[in-house]
Amino acid sequence: MKRREFLKNATIAGAGAATFPLAAPAIAQSRKELIIVSTWPRDFPGLGLSAQRLAERIPEITEGRIQVKYFASGERVGAFDSFDEVASGNSQAYIAADYYWKGKHPGWAYFTAVPFGLTFVEMDAWMKYRGGQELHDELGAAFGVKGFPCGNTGVQMGGWFNKEMNSAADFKGLKMRIPGLGGDVLAKLGASPVSLPGSQIYENLVSGAVQATEWVGPYNDYFMKFYEAAKYYYYPGMHEPASQLTMGFNKKWWDSLSKTDQAILEAACNEENSRQMAETNANNGTYLNRLINDHGVKLRAFNDDIYDSFGKAANEVFEEVQAHSKLAKKIHDSFAASRADIGRWMVLSDAGYINQRNRVLGIEV
Repeated sequence: MKRREFLKNATIAGAGAATFPLAAPAIAQSRKELIIVSTWPRDFPGLGLSAQRLAERIPEITEGRIQVKYFASGERVGAFDSFDEVASGNSQAYIAADYYWKGKHPGWAYFTAVPFGLTFVEMDAWMKYRGGQELHDELGAAFGVKGFPCGNTGVQMGGWFNKEMNSAADFKGLKMRIPGLGGDVLAKLGASPVSLPGSQIYENLVSGAVQATEWVGPYNDYFMKFYEAAKYYYYPGMHEPASQLTMGFNKKWWDSLSKTDQAILEAACNEENSRQMAETNANNGTYLNRLINDHGVKLRAFNDDIYDSFGKAANEVFEEVQAHSKLAKKIHDSFAASRADIGRWMVLSDAGYINQRNRVLGIEV
């Protein structure tokens, strides 16, 4: 299928929900309907397929007690309307990146990714053992939402550009699709960040409405065909070192569930959180080779001067976030403490080992 046709078909409003059949034996008296809205187009490689996999898993492991109707982006509501749809109770859950809701409260960004933030293993540790989940619950309670991590794409690429980026000055005036606090960082450098759902990025990049974009990484980006409009592919992305996805439930609906079903849904989210990260890591290297060898993509690293400018701007953004509210500061302080503590260990463990392993074996980028 051609890419334009894929995205058109994937995002047509009213395309209809995927209803996942009941697994036997089902207990009719205790059945619950779970309508899930997603920010990803239907059958979207990586992100969309992960959301659909989770939706399919739920009726299976609840033995039909929870019947699922899954709506991709645009089929029930627009991608960025998913939060309000669930908070209002019109649907029971969303699958999305919580930084899309930072306009409601900047604390939401920390539960997807923030500049110079946590890697997947660090994020997982913070969420499970350093208070991250409790802070997510505290934030969500104010909006009537209860959420769990349900996916992660790891360290993202820095983005696609139609020119080489040699200094921080090259970002001045650049219109780039980049959401979250990462967009706020680039704004400090004079760029014009634009927030677009995935289904709209390609057309805007090709038309020149944006001159650059970030998305995820080689596996997800390959199918977007950004290389048709931008040949320079930069790494590493300071903006999203571990892009955690969330399944956010309407709190009243969640509270109506039995403890058993709550535990099962949390387990399903944990399963997909690990599974999507494994899928991403398994595919990124393969698709990076295809981008370079088959489509002439030029791989580039942001130089230290650019990264230093990112860091200075990020500190300014974090100061503004902490000034927002007591809860925003509480989230930031917890996040930053875990980043320092866990990060010191990661330098000795994962980073230290991988650097030496690759040196000895001659593995190069």
